[in-house]
Amino acid sequence: MRLALILAASLVLAAPAAFAQTMPDAACAPGVEAGLPPELAAWSAKVPLAAATSADGLSKAVLVPGKAYAAALAATPDVAYAVQPEKPGGTVSKGGLFSLKVETAGSYVIALGTGAWIDVLKDGAAQRSTAHGRGPACSTVRKMVTFDLPPGDYVIQISANAQAELPIMVARKP
Repeated sequence: MRLALILAASLVLAAPAAFAQTMPDAACAPGVEAGLPPELAAWSAKVPLAAATSADGLSKAVLVPGKAYAAALAATPDVAYAVQPEKPGGTVSKGGLFSLKVETAGSYVIALGTGAWIDVLKDGAAQRSTAHGRGPACSTVRKMVTFDLPPGDYVIQISANAQAELPIMVARKP
């Protein structure tokens, strides 16, 4: 009986903290993207883009730096990844491939509206990220991963996403 009371009390004390983590900041206006850095200014103007399901479709799944997309992903079993993703996800997860052309060397952030896994490949080799973070508190950016990229052609692999739609944007950092 005493153990049951202790467990019940701990749940009551933990509930407000758990609830607060799932609720948006009270100061955030609903439907407004606030606190975005200048390089992510286009985040609220997403255009539709279907992810490729194999390398053959990359020419139609092009991410342009500075532009935001509402990407349509495919079921993981239908995606032929260029390289096995580090976190492939299960059979019910979603994923896809995108191409990215970097004209100017620099730090590029890939912003996602979900917690999906990102692999950036150049000539089949995975590129190492240089920073990870969350998006601004009053935005729908959930994950931001930065890569230092020299000029060239890249494949962006998305895996382990729960939803079929993925807000995504690549931006060069100042």
